[in-house]
Amino acid sequence: MEQEPRPFKSFVGLPARLNAEQAATVLGFQPHDMPILIAAGLLKPLGKPVQNSVKYFATAELEGLRQDVRWLGRATDAVQARWRRKNGVSGGKRRTENTTMTTS
Repeated sequence: MEQEPRPFKSFVGLPARLNAEQAATVLGFQPHDMPILIAAGLLKPLGKPVQNSVKYFATAELEGLRQDVRWLGRATDAVQARWRRKNGVSGGKRRTENTTMTTS
């Protein structure tokens, strides 16, 4: 009889390496934030993966990072800065167009 693969959370302990989605869960980030953390130099995948390959991360390193308040602050700032740039927000204020209506 062939066994079904166990779901991620059913392991007693975590595996030694995690993919980007699993690593994001461990760190408390969204999977789409992982490339931002890598580009900012705050997170390094195992080995030397090519740009379009699956990235794996050492569980031991992730556990250390999730306990590091300073790293969490820098990582959060990097993610927020990326989304501010992407959404066109500068200086903490959203760009607004002149939306005053003129009445005739």
